[in-house]
Amino acid sequence: MTVPRSTLRLQFHRDFTFDDALAHVEYFAALGISHLYASPVTTAVPGSMHGYDTIDYTEVNAELGGEAGLKRLVEKLRAHGMGLIVDIVANHMGVGGPGNAWWQDILEWGRHSAYARYFDVDWHSPDPALRGKVLLPCLGASYGDELASGHIALRFSADTGRFFIAYHDHVFPVCPIEYASILKAVERADLVALADRFSGLTTQPADQPRAAEGINALREFVAQNGLPAIELALETFNPADPVTRERLHRLLERQHYRLAWWRTAADEVNWRRFFDISTLAGVRVERPEVFDAVHALIFRLYAEGVIDGVRVDHVDGLAEPREYCQRLRQRLNELREGNPYFVVEKILARGEPLRDDWPVDGTTGYDFMNDVGALLHDPEGAEPLAATWAELTGRSASFADEALIARRKMLAENLAAELDRAARALHRIARDQLSTRDFTFTAIRRALTELVVHFPVYRIYPQNSVRSEVDTIYFNQAFDAARRALARGDHVVLERIGEWLGGASSDEGSGGAARAQTVQQGSNGSNASSHSGSSRRTAQTVFSQLTAPVAAKAVEDTACYRYGRLLSRNEVGADPGEFALTVEQFHASNLERARRFPHAMLATATHDHKRGEDVRARLAVLSEIPQEWGATLRGWSTLNAPHRRELKGNSDVTGAPAAHTWAPGPDAEAMLYQTLVGCWPTELAPGDEAGVKALAERVAQWQLKALREAKLRTNWLAPDEAYENACREFLFDILAPQRRDGFLRELHAFVERISAAGAINSLQQTVLRLASPGVPDLYQGTELWDFSLVDPDNRRPVDFAQRQKWLVATPPSEQLANWRDGRVKLGVVQRMLALRAHLPALPDQGVYMPLQIRGSRAAHVIAFARRYGNAYGIVIATRLAATLLDASARTPLVDPERWGDTAVETPEALASRALFDWLSPGAPKVDESGLLYLRDALVAMPVAMLVEEGVPSV
Repeated sequence: MTVPRSTLRLQFHRDFTFDDALAHVEYFAALGISHLYASPVTTAVPGSMHGYDTIDYTEVNAELGGEAGLKRLVEKLRAHGMGLIVDIVANHMGVGGPGNAWWQDILEWGRHSAYARYFDVDWHSPDPALRGKVLLPCLGASYGDELASGHIALRFSADTGRFFIAYHDHVFPVCPIEYASILKAVERADLVALADRFSGLTTQPADQPRAAEGINALREFVAQNGLPAIELALETFNPADPVTRERLHRLLERQHYRLAWWRTAADEVNWRRFFDISTLAGVRVERPEVFDAVHALIFRLYAEGVIDGVRVDHVDGLAEPREYCQRLRQRLNELREGNPYFVVEKILARGEPLRDDWPVDGTTGYDFMNDVGALLHDPEGAEPLAATWAELTGRSASFADEALIARRKMLAENLAAELDRAARALHRIARDQLSTRDFTFTAIRRALTELVVHFPVYRIYPQNSVRSEVDTIYFNQAFDAARRALARGDHVVLERIGEWLGGASSDEGSGGAARAQTVQQGSNGSNASSHSGSSRRTAQTVFSQLTAPVAAKAVEDTACYRYGRLLSRNEVGADPGEFALTVEQFHASNLERARRFPHAMLATATHDHKRGEDVRARLAVLSEIPQEWGATLRGWSTLNAPHRRELKGNSDVTGAPAAHTWAPGPDAEAMLYQTLVGCWPTELAPGDEAGVKALAERVAQWQLKALREAKLRTNWLAPDEAYENACREFLFDILAPQRRDGFLRELHAFVERISAAGAINSLQQTVLRLASPGVPDLYQGTELWDFSLVDPDNRRPVDFAQRQKWLVATPPSEQLANWRDGRVKLGVVQRMLALRAHLPALPDQGVYMPLQIRGSRAAHVIAFARRYGNAYGIVIATRLAATLLDASARTPLVDPERWGDTAVETPEALASRALFDWLSPGAPKVDESGLLYLRDALVAMPVAMLVEEGVPSV
């Protein structure tokens, strides 16, 4: 396997194509990148800015440059000794427009479509109005209103010869078996003759070729005779007239879909969505024919040597992640010599292992991002910051409280249909057993709700319908919490749910099931066992496909926007309730990764991050000065109180201790101040009106998304525009030019107060990412300071030409004095990647050795060694530097004399040896007892990468 030395993630879209990336390959190579890491390249919804809404798995997206453009890029990469990793989206497809041929075929032919089993559609819905149909929650108002207003209409395409239903930009096919009734609506011989071609048609696959022949005849008729005759037929379904509108309604009722108000989705959608997004439909990639169709292009590109590996998006959405990974690895191995690089996007809770039976190289790095982010925080700041948050806002000081509230809200309001689906799967099992046939659907749903809201990880992974030991650990945590929350009468139901979801069955329960099946099927016990096993597997799958989106939407997309103790810990893959990580815990995580998944990705920024890596690094400084920050928050709140907007009748609908009738409200205001402190550009002056306004526009985008994601006083489904506008006005008021001598001056002064310490944090996490066990990933553009906010801010265009211009051969220490422009970070990235190329075995195969620190400042240092054979690399980084820097410090470097007696205990083999720093001209010497003093090692930079040989000449 060709393991990447490093990857660089690029977000491709119509404004940044393969040819655009090709133009910067020389820069990527000079930076030291070994592999580009591309967002999805399959055809997505037109205009998609991310590519995760695939509509055609078989073609490279033409908007990105098509397959020819992709191969041009790869040819240039190969010429520079580089490769390509691609993101694949096997879990879901975009279904919000007419471009998805598989989805359109389902809408046209229903259960008899060739693709009916490609998607997770419940064709046997308990709702009679949805049996054999697909709910399409796309209407802007109720169905009756939209029909009466004429927004829903029957149309005809001369190009394709097909009738369709049009609703604004939406297009829905009409089943060909209805063409006869449409054409016969006008008593014309030529149309009646055409209608006869469709008479007697059924939706059976055997009849579909005859329908195609009729459609061709219809297209030819229009080509020869024009549209007048067809337009007469369409007029008989005109929604403007009550009589013809009723005919149109009856036609719609006979389709294999039901048009519905978008608000119905959460309660009634009868197909698996990606999270709660009704324009993304889950794909049944566990089926062999679907697996082959989804990966056909990827397999060909890999077989042809175009790509070197894959990153699988949202692996937890799949029915069987383990089997999927095994199948994908096997197929890729069969296509070409060697092993592909293969990582999965997986959110891991603290202590949750990536499963050993997944044949992958690791995760995409959210776990490392969480580890290194927590390491930057001072644990002493946790309680005072939580107390300040609770005092100012009236909300809980505990993130767990917010997460539990958010989980209940998501289940009740956004994922109710998915909860019902899981409850029905369990109810079917209950009905098949004599001992549980009286368990009601409502009781099962009630117990299931408590199990889901308390589930501590994304999901479980039963094998042969039995939970593993690891699964059981997390399941039991949820089970015990659910038991405490439920009434005693529901405990027996919960017990049985625990059995059905992969636990050991009770003898009575199993016997009851067997007896019930024997009565129904005679002596065919094998059928009973098979049916029971299938029902359990189905229940386990839908349960897992419920807990994962609940965790993602409730924690990451709701609670993380409600809880503001310190926003640097509110990140994808992190638990804001876990405030800090000790050096020893960080080392333990690195050792575990080195042992189990030494080639996992290491990320500190992604296309999904909520705050840029340097925003988080700066905000982490607040953990070191919690009292000062608390006083600052209170002072700014008082200073800006006159700019708050009073909103009559507006209140916090979540039941917070007090209803706030002003905007933005204390919680949103406190989060806003943190955001401004975190993302204020290093070179922005408060008197720069244009610069401050540009920042305000960016923050306003974040603010709107944050308020809606929080779902407190506004949300995506029912926006409170008055409140949102008032929040925006508050933001622009406090950043207005006339505040330059008031709030703006204070904001800028505070940012100046912590920026140097924040930069030290940034350089610390940069070096740790580039030296820890694993494959460092660089998100586009973050080689300079990354003060971005949540998307779309973190997907803004990147000036790669400027970055290439700033690449220099001199050590990054020479850029430290001008650290504000970010070139020092760029230099660190370049030098660390150069080391990985110069001594590849050291970071790739080298043993990871935590190093002890002694002396008065030991708490402010982290150090470790990488050893391969007789070669050593020593990594040293300053941490928790706010109290070591002078109040007037304007350079991110601790005065060497302040380190005093602080020293690193190096490996015995390095005693009395000189080491060379790849980041500065320094060559500190280890003394005869093996001690390396920080006053010698951190003279020119707050971080060091030491080896026994100098930097090669460039």
